[in-house]
Amino acid sequence: MKKSELLRVAIAFFAVAVITLGVHEYRSSGASARDFPARSITASEVLIDVSIAEGSTGSEIAAQLLDLGIIESSQSFFRVAVSDARAARIAPGIHQLNSKISAKQALEQLLDSGRIPNLIKVFEGQWSTEIFKELEQNGFTKADVLKAAKEIQLPKGFTSLEGVLFPAQYSFTKETSSKQALESMIKRFEQQVATLGLSGHPKFSPQELIVIASIVQAEGGLQDFTKVSAVIKNRLKIGMPLQMDSTIHYAQKVRGDIFLSTKSTLLKSPYNTYRKYGLPPGPIGNPGLDAIKAAINPAVGDWLYFVTVSPGDTRFTADINEFNQWKALYIKNRKAGAFK
Repeated sequence: MKKSELLRVAIAFFAVAVITLGVHEYRSSGASARDFPARSITASEVLIDVSIAEGSTGSEIAAQLLDLGIIESSQSFFRVAVSDARAARIAPGIHQLNSKISAKQALEQLLDSGRIPNLIKVFEGQWSTEIFKELEQNGFTKADVLKAAKEIQLPKGFTSLEGVLFPAQYSFTKETSSKQALESMIKRFEQQVATLGLSGHPKFSPQELIVIASIVQAEGGLQDFTKVSAVIKNRLKIGMPLQMDSTIHYAQKVRGDIFLSTKSTLLKSPYNTYRKYGLPPGPIGNPGLDAIKAAINPAVGDWLYFVTVSPGDTRFTADINEFNQWKALYIKNRKAGAFK
């Protein structure tokens, strides 16, 4: 059980639509759309806690703002929110707002992540163990988190939490259990991939696609995601070991190190894709939507090798000799400190 409100975000990222603001709902009300005038906000003002429940409707949010003395009428909030697409990005959880402000200011404050206590950002590619630690740092007990991780029901076809805790923005009230917190992340994952066709892929199972997506997330920048995905699938097709440094780094729980020693490639682990053929047994992190899409739809190309010769310069080729030339350039640049 958590002691403080928690909010978790995916890095980048991906805000969740939690309100339904219908034009019909607004037009059907005959009440006056009175509105407090916009005013200057001072740092010394007492803030009001507004708790937005997941799935709250526009009328519920507006009514709460009105009852708390934040806006002058619910219709004024409807008028602003219906005409602003950003209103769909209001996250569930605790928001701290000023009193007697205009409807436009109320919307801006609801969208301001700085007004959400204990904001947590879940980054794309984050390990489940790292997410567990974030939960613990925000009031959940370690024992409850680990217990929930063992008891939680996984999506069909998946064998572990790794890969299905979607990077996004989360907010939990202090009554939220560890199990409910993890379930909300899984639910977000299921919502995000629902229309992507994970289950209908002709060659890979849903979990295998997420394994690929997690490697893509770890290995490449956004602009290279589809090419990295193509390399993975090209190597699998010809029975070539993946030889991905990121899978060994995952097994070693190493972050931020681009160098992989020869000794590391001899590591005895099912995640050592230098020694083991095929995909590793599970995802090596929780990938974001772009990496998942790239896993499903790789670029078209015969590439078998890629190397980042310098920050922002990743090169792809099907020629081992060309790859070795680029690898020598990478080593030269790394020794010169280009990656520090």
